[in-house]
Amino acid sequence: MRLLIVEDEKRLATSLARGLTAEGFAVDVVHDGLEGLHRAGEGVHDLVVLDIMLPGMNGYRICAALRAAGHEMPILMLTAKDGEYDEAEGLDTGADDYLTKPFSYVVLVARVRALLRRRGGSASPVLSAGALRMDTAARRVHMDGEEVGLTAKEFAVLEQLVLRAGEVVSKADILEHVWDFAYDGDPNIVEVYISTLRRKLGAASIRTVRGAGYRLEAR
Repeated sequence: MRLLIVEDEKRLATSLARGLTAEGFAVDVVHDGLEGLHRAGEGVHDLVVLDIMLPGMNGYRICAALRAAGHEMPILMLTAKDGEYDEAEGLDTGADDYLTKPFSYVVLVARVRALLRRRGGSASPVLSAGALRMDTAARRVHMDGEEVGLTAKEFAVLEQLVLRAGEVVSKADILEHVWDFAYDGDPNIVEVYISTLRRKLGAASIRTVRGAGYRLEAR
């Protein structure tokens, strides 16, 4: 999943980005309200973490503008202290949830995952495709009842395939949601992770559709 953090406190933004990347998310960061609106408006992010007090444009206005333009990605608002954030106003502009600083990083991650599950229309954190089961809350994968150890990036790539099990997922789609905007390396990195997943899950688990992408084969 690809997240956008719009936060002008650079130390906090960097810390959040580092932690969420370690959790397997692709994370983009901007520090200005107007740039945040522009980037969020591109429609490539699965969730936006949005500070309220920002230079250029505040979080309320960004949220309202995104909703007016038809963007439906979850928005988690951040506020510096009690009283700065009017919950009613935030929800009226279209925010899905909010956290008051200072907040627990563990709570932030839990809120992010809950919002992403809600967006997917499932209250359960467990995804399944045939003999494969992914617990996105516990970050555990089982195949035929046996646990399979995956790195954060392997988990993120597999999650994209499981979410669209039976469909062809292009390399570009995987890059867009698993690697952040700043990634300018070899796009064939996706093939490396697909190869590793095949080794761990079984060679027939992921089929290459020539010229189109990859399809998870339920068995």
